[in-house]
Amino acid sequence: MVTAVRLNRRRAGVPVHSYVVDPALPQVSVTRIDHQAVDHVRPGDHTHDFPVLVYFECGGGSLRSGEHEWPVEAGDLYVVAPGDVIGIGAELEHPSGSAVFFTPDALGPDRPGPLLSWRAHPLLFPFVRGAGSGALRLKVPASERPTWSTGIAAIEAETRDRRDGYRQAVLAHLTLLLVSVSRLATDVVGDLRLNNEKLLADVFALIEQRYREPLSLRDVARALRLSPGHLTTTVRRKTGRTVLDWIVERRMTEARRLLVETDLAVSEIGRTVGIGDPGYFARSFRRAHGVTPRAWRAGSRVQLARGSAGPGRRE
Repeated sequence: MVTAVRLNRRRAGVPVHSYVVDPALPQVSVTRIDHQAVDHVRPGDHTHDFPVLVYFECGGGSLRSGEHEWPVEAGDLYVVAPGDVIGIGAELEHPSGSAVFFTPDALGPDRPGPLLSWRAHPLLFPFVRGAGSGALRLKVPASERPTWSTGIAAIEAETRDRRDGYRQAVLAHLTLLLVSVSRLATDVVGDLRLNNEKLLADVFALIEQRYREPLSLRDVARALRLSPGHLTTTVRRKTGRTVLDWIVERRMTEARRLLVETDLAVSEIGRTVGIGDPGYFARSFRRAHGVTPRAWRAGSRVQLARGSAGPGRRE
């Protein structure tokens, strides 16, 4: 671990690391994953109470999380949510990769306020998963790997050298990495097949095809030729959420996009994502995000306007 992280407590025997907040510094740090780091975390697993991105430039060794232990390959990216238990295996090449630690406060003044959980921030949705489901494994395409290496190295250099404007530069580089994560995570079905979760991949593929129309647990179970009870039990065990939760999440994801990128009326957006009752759509959105669809649209557009004028912007 780096000095920005400390062992805070144990949860069910697993060490829990917390971020050491220094008001004088951006709440972002980088640590290289090498033999020294592996030796530090052996022999058991550990977890964090803040988000982590783990990116591997080289293959070798393995990473454990949830019910999985994956062989580490070049281009592997692990999205580690607070509470995900992880462990790193031996024989990692030097340096094999990097971990980017940060807190939601690192996202600056436009981070969610007291009315919103940090999970409501658009760039943090890839970190929102069921408890105990484990880290999300993504694959960075070969063409994008130099950008990841450069971005992480830039955060490391800016936090070390602290030249004029380094806070803004760190935020810009972190934001670009999180945008990349969000884009990679949109291929939910591909990610699940990569992680050998065929049933979940089939469930998400069906939701993707039909979320714009009326869709229930029974509809999904019937299409997959499974009983609703078995499907519910399996999906909840593997993800911490129900099938209906995931239908709602897919609809809300599209609703958020339409609220920001179009001028469609809120009621029309509800119909577009499969919810014909405007009142029910508004209640569902508020239950998921803590604010109304109109408030989300207004807040997101303010954030985008500020970001377009901010330092460190890259086309």
